[in-house]
Amino acid sequence: MNPSLPPFVTLTHPVAGYPVYEIDHPIVRARVAGHGAHLMEWQPAGHDPVLYLSPQAVMRPGKAIRGGVPVCWPWFNAHPDRADLPSHGLARTRFWEPVSCLSTDTGVELVFTLADDDHTRALWPCEFRLTLRMQLGTDLHLSLRTENLGPEAFGITEALHSYLAVGDIRRTRIEGLDEATYVDTVGLATGRIQSGAVEFSGEVDRIYTSHGPVTVQDASGRREVLVENTGSGSVVVWNPWIEKAKALADLPDEDFGSFVCVETANVGAARVIVPPGGHHEMGLRISVQRIAE
Repeated sequence: MNPSLPPFVTLTHPVAGYPVYEIDHPIVRARVAGHGAHLMEWQPAGHDPVLYLSPQAVMRPGKAIRGGVPVCWPWFNAHPDRADLPSHGLARTRFWEPVSCLSTDTGVELVFTLADDDHTRALWPCEFRLTLRMQLGTDLHLSLRTENLGPEAFGITEALHSYLAVGDIRRTRIEGLDEATYVDTVGLATGRIQSGAVEFSGEVDRIYTSHGPVTVQDASGRREVLVENTGSGSVVVWNPWIEKAKALADLPDEDFGSFVCVETANVGAARVIVPPGGHHEMGLRISVQRIAE
């Protein structure tokens, strides 16, 4: 289905066969790729872009876009049993079906779906339908719904892998995770407990047991970004820092300082079991406000 486009929305193809929805609304600007149902950019009026998008991001079928909000599903990070399967699952590298696109005074709403087919079943042998609803306005609302269309229950791990733009990662703090337990995948430690705000002086890759909300205090950008979660039992915080950034071909070496990932997730012990005929929904709301100078 190709829904008719309302005012303020234009369909472009920066690469042949690669649809991107350009939104230029009085209160918000955004870009959404049909590949991965991937929100690449979101900028409420009066603010700098809230999401980080790598200037070296690759738009190519089968390749995940570096930045924005990738959808990680039905597994997070490496597959638990098969090293040959793609990291972060199959949803972010498939073309999704556009279902609807609406424009109102308060912004634009887009809905995409992804269903199982021969390709997905070769990677993950389950019958499913995903629905991703995006509400783009002064605030950002994303909702990911998983439906089990098969005869047996299945388990998923998942994340809305938000890349948040910051002025300088060294002057960025994340509040709201004090006393939360976490898995430190850099230090290979489990059961650690956060003390105070999360600050950055090296690589950080942590899975917190937390429902949020969390606030990103961006001192250099003079703003704070609030991330509120629903249907989520994990918050993932990631920044690759200097050496790992150099190993990522689609990320400029110095851009590790320009973003932090704060991910709405169900990972590890928060893994979700979806019964036959059942569904699960996970969502986020992101809002931004300036910090007084």
